[in-house]
Amino acid sequence: MTNIKYDEANWFSQGGQKYSQYRPEYPPELARFLAEISPRTHKALDVGCGTGQLTRTLSAYFASVTGVDPSEDQLKNAFPVPGITYIHSAAESLPGNLCDYDLITVAQAAHWFHLEEFYREVRRVASSDAIIALISYGVLNIEGEVGARFEKLYYEEIAHLWPPERKLVDSGYKELYFPFQELDVPDLKIEVEWNLQALLGYISTWSAVRQAQQKGQEHLFARFADELAMMWGDPESCRKMSWPLNIRIGKVK
Repeated sequence: MTNIKYDEANWFSQGGQKYSQYRPEYPPELARFLAEISPRTHKALDVGCGTGQLTRTLSAYFASVTGVDPSEDQLKNAFPVPGITYIHSAAESLPGNLCDYDLITVAQAAHWFHLEEFYREVRRVASSDAIIALISYGVLNIEGEVGARFEKLYYEEIAHLWPPERKLVDSGYKELYFPFQELDVPDLKIEVEWNLQALLGYISTWSAVRQAQQKGQEHLFARFADELAMMWGDPESCRKMSWPLNIRIGKVK
């Protein structure tokens, strides 16, 4: 078992409005696949849901979806959707009345959890044959010189600003403790067409940006934004970009 000590900082306790506006949506194909492999589609639980990007997608395939997050700011910026209930709670101490979920998901958040405590809660709230899915998306891919400039920012200029948990995302959660019988998953990705503002807005939600603000290194992102604007041309023009989805799926019991 890999014993991982997590930083106690909640990088997303604020900034929910930006997170809601600029974080990418998960593809319907992901929710459809999760619904197909779940024993039933009565109830789904999305833990660490943030502003509900995956929660909303699941609601098209499950009769009832519960989104849980420790940040009140994130939850107040989640879009209300019929069939979804949002609850303020830590992943490691879910409300006692939660039970009998067919699917339990964590999207782009499991690397922040105390996993042993969370998995204990998973076993408590899961149905007898439930599915658990830990989902992350890797480094953004953009073609051309814009993509090359982005990679320089990510891998070189701000590498020192990422919290250590980010390494788990970059490795596709391969090193994450996952004590369940694993299932095969299809190759999926998030695809968008964004203008310059959308891309810079997404970058503004990074935990590395919070670190830069705390350390007085905002100039790294300001310089990147200026250089990117020169490369981009018309700022309203859109470019295709994508993230690979990394998924670990298992049977809870």
